[in-house]
Amino acid sequence: MSNGRCDFGLIGLAVMGENLALNVESRGYHVAVTNRTASKVDDFISGRAAGKQFVGCYSLEELVANLAAPRKVMLMVKAGPAVDALINELIPLLSPGDIIIDGGNTHFSDTERRTKEVEAAGLLFVGTGVSGGEEEPSGPRQGEQSRGKIEVVDGEEGIKI
Repeated sequence: MSNGRCDFGLIGLAVMGENLALNVESRGYHVAVTNRTASKVDDFISGRAAGKQFVGCYSLEELVANLAAPRKVMLMVKAGPAVDALINELIPLLSPGDIIIDGGNTHFSDTERRTKEVEAAGLLFVGTGVSGGEEEPSGPRQGEQSRGKIEVVDGEEGIKI
């Protein structure tokens, strides 16, 4: 699988990010993943993601290049400055109509501010905290009862991830 073939991109491969990526892939989607530490990408791709529909990426540019339009990029990183930094790096790489999703435990005022900033660049922004632990029934790895379920409407066609 190469450029423009993945349905969903995920940044951040800690416990929550890995499990959410596995959940999305288990629903039939192709997922591009990256992490600031390259070894986390290697470990995930050769471990829990082996034989599944994943592409490991080692830069934001590579992640974006592997996504089909409209691109959907989910951030599963610690709330705060890291989210702002990633958004600032992503904005010039994305195109109007692409979607940035913040899955962290972000304060609502930060979500409101980021929504305005991202939408001013012609992109869409969704702030949705993902909750639950690695093995909890309501966690990101489990079924549709998870708060990690995301539904985004894109024009007339719905995108359900």
